[in-house]
Formats: sequence, C-alpha cells, structure tokens
Amino acid sequence: MPGRILMSAVILSLVLLALAAAGAEMATGKPELKSAGQLAFGPGDVLFVADSAGTAVHAFDLKDSAKPSGEELPSIDEIDEKVASLLGTTARDVLIQDIAVHPGSKNVYLSVSRGRGDDAAPAVVKVDVKGQLSLVDLKGATATSAMITNAPAADAKTRRGNPMRALTITDIAFHDGHLYVAGLSNEEFASNLRKIPYPFSGEMDATSVEIYHGAHGKFETHAPIRTLMPYESGGQAHLLAAYTCTPLVTFPLDKLEDGAHLKGTTIAELGFGNAPLDMIQFDKEGEPYVLILNSSRGGMRIKASDIDKAGPISTDTDVTRDEPLVGVPYLTVPMGGILRADNYNDDKLVVLRRDLDTGSLQLRLWTTAWI
Repeated sequence: MPGRILMSAVILSLVLLALAAAGAEMATGKPELKSAGQLAFGPGDVLFVADSAGTAVHAFDLKDSAKPSGEELPSIDEIDEKVASLLGTTARDVLIQDIAVHPGSKNVYLSVSRGRGDDAAPAVVKVDVKGQLSLVDLKGATATSAMITNAPAADAKTRRGNPMRALTITDIAFHDGHLYVAGLSNEEFASNLRKIPYPFSGEMDATSVEIYHGAHGKFETHAPIRTLMPYESGGQAHLLAAYTCTPLVTFPLDKLEDGAHLKGTTIAELGFGNAPLDMIQFDKEGEPYVLILNSSRGGMRIKASDIDKAGPISTDTDVTRDEPLVGVPYLTVPMGGILRADNYNDDKLVVLRRDLDTGSLQLRLWTTAWI
C-alpha cells in the first residue's frame, strides 16, 4: 500500500509539472472570488461564476440536491431590497449581475455586487421555490477555477477610455463538455472567444474574433461579444453572439482553435443605440425560438429556422440607421424593463425585471405564450 501511495504521488507530481510546462493555469481548492458576473450551470450541481476582476471562471459544486416539489417560484417584488437586507446594506449599493436556474431543483441563483467600483464585494444568493433568500457559502463549496491567461492588463483602457479588465468576461455558456467564454484579451485583436474543457485541466483555447458591423460600415476586432448562446444548425454546432449596436453574428464551434483568428458571419443588424442584455432559446408550440433582451429596443423573438436560412451581411449589403433593419427577421415583443432571463420549465422563463413605475427590481415567472 505505501508503494502505491508513493507511486500515485509521483504520477500526480509529473502531471502537475507537465501542465506547468505547457503554460497551463488551473487553481483548485477555495478560490478567492473578486467579482461575481455571468452565471451558467454545467453538469450536475456545478455553477460557473465569471470573475473578470480575478481573471478567472470558478466552478462551484453547490450540492443542490433539492427535489422538484411541484411548486413554482412566486413573484418577488423589490428583490433588490431583499438581497440588500440579506447582505446588510441598501438596495442602492446592490447590483444584480445575472440570474441562473438550477435545472433540477428550480432554485434561482443571483450573482451580486455589494457596493460599487473597485471596493464592491461579490456574492451569490439563492432564491428557493418558496421565494426564500439565502447567501450561498462559496468558501465552503468544493470548487475549481480556470484562469483566463490572456486577460487585459489591470490598467488597460478601451478606445473610449473604459477599463478593459472589467470586460475580460462578458458572457459564458456551457455546451458539450466545454465552457465558452467571451470577452476582451490583451492581444492586438482584443475581442476573444475562449474554449475551456470541463472538468478544468488548465487548458484554454483562445481565438480572436472579427465581425462586420454594417451600421458602422467596417470590420471590428475590439468590440466584445455582449451575450451568446450555443445552437445547432445543419448538424453543426455554432455560437450565436450579439454585439452592442446591434450586430447578430454566428461562429462555428469547430473553428475555435488556440491562436487562430476567426471571422464571424453577421446575419442581422438589429439597431443602433442599443445594447443586448441577454439571449436564450425557448420552444413555443413545438417550434424553437431565440429571444434577445435589449437595453432600448425591447425583446426580439427570432425563429431558429430563420437563423438557419439567413444569408451573410457584408460590405455589399445596404445598411443604414433607418428602418427597416436588415438580416434575419424578428418580432418585437413587449418585454420592457426585463434585464435578464433564464429557462424555468417547458413553458415559462424566470426574469429579472425593473418596475417602470417604482424603479425597483422584480423576480418573476414569464410564460412563453406571451412572447
């Protein structure tokens, strides 16, 4: 037995040395969460939490073994006030960054910043199906971390003078054993897509990406993807990505390779002066749709079949700031004030909505029949 233990230790040491020699970076144990941004669930009870300030993505095993009770999340008004009370502060000092639904228990998880700026403290809050809030003990959870090795320098600025480090991770999505991470890098072509296998092994494929922005009339390599989702088309896996001002672009997943440069296919221009906030896929009457939530243009419902048929927008496409917009068709749906959404069950979404009368935040279910 001692010989086997010694041999195992030797093998483990060799593995770690090999990873280090390959330039891989992986952290295990209790990660120091410096910020809590975008959320995504992976296999089992794993919740991925984006940490731009810490230039990492953390995978927490939540041990959320609650069985579906048949109850549905009640509407929760002033969710920002309730989170603030839980954290011992005021709603003014709470920023809810993202929401994610545990696919088994249907508990809803919120990533939160307590305070603003460099001194903001990260937290993750659970809302159970009875509407009860609790602080998730991340320090007590089993966790591993994947370091973003090409993150912008701490003092780097965008062309508009904004801190680039805050845009290290702008969205994440898990698909087929890999975590896809969008954001900015320290490279000349800053817009980046990373592909990280899970369980984390220290590997990360980073691809710089370029798009044609019709409303600007030029190719862009510095604008970050704001929100993304995986989808299948013609038997091939893609990422559908939305940018500010608002190109909609597809990227084939099999073209994401470490050190490569990839041009996406712009399939729509959805309007200037707008930032996409979230994007999900849902089914309605047996047909798949994509829903894009926006800062100033409401919700946009797109048939998945229309995405499959969409042609590319290029320098030959006549794009102006006037209507009609070009590319894949969409239906504007009345979803004013909705900031984030996630699938809850077969016919409902859970949404984070700002009440347009009071300004407070609400967490509630939204039936897809209304979309």
